[in-house]
Amino acid sequence: MKRFIGLSLILINFLSAADPSGPELLDKIIDLMNPQNAKGIMEQTIVTTTGDHRTFKYETYMGNHGESSLMRYLEPSRVKGNAMLMTDYSDNIWMYNRRSNRVRKLASSAKNQKFEGSDFTYEDMGSGDSWRTDYKPILKGIEKIDHEKCYKLELQSTFDNNSYTKMICFVRMSDFFPIQIDYYDENNVFTKSLYLENIQSIEGILTPMKMTMRNHLDKTETVMTYLSITYNVEFDKYFFTERNLKK
Repeated sequence: MKRFIGLSLILINFLSAADPSGPELLDKIIDLMNPQNAKGIMEQTIVTTTGDHRTFKYETYMGNHGESSLMRYLEPSRVKGNAMLMTDYSDNIWMYNRRSNRVRKLASSAKNQKFEGSDFTYEDMGSGDSWRTDYKPILKGIEKIDHEKCYKLELQSTFDNNSYTKMICFVRMSDFFPIQIDYYDENNVFTKSLYLENIQSIEGILTPMKMTMRNHLDKTETVMTYLSITYNVEFDKYFFTERNLKK
């Protein structure tokens, strides 16, 4: 009997050692969700507290593993031609208004504000690699989400000025792709969840074709859907610059 118990403990330790550590799992998530370059067309629908729907369509570009991104609105006509540029993982944000033909840089505090009145903040749209420096990853165990066995990874804020005190990522054990992220605000209140759905392999890269951010306090949600996307794209050195916003 003692020998059997000993073998069981060895097996348990072996299985535990096979799981990635918190930092290793975070590296896998960031690498999967931030490919080198991408270009696509997205549709964004905002569901307000009154149940009204506001829908936008835009071109989206991402470069250097999420370090830079540019969005150019296609619909509706009142915002067509407007554009937004983010660099340094959303630390720098510029907005272009087609009607005034002006570019303005937003204050650094704007990254914590809602993006175009949606349930995503500017930081949510372009934080990328900054999770490695801004949060401490701790593996909390394994849970089932939507019939999928997932690692539960808690990201604890390492800076007082971060938008969130923590985020909890539920990461599929089968391929290390996150399918749900829960957000806790500066008061450690559970505020919203991001659901990554319809995950497809596009050009060999796992891609959530639908992303829903649901605000549990305001009872609102924003749905972002890829209408098309490709990763086989290159950008010149001036593409993610202020002067390219007006094109």
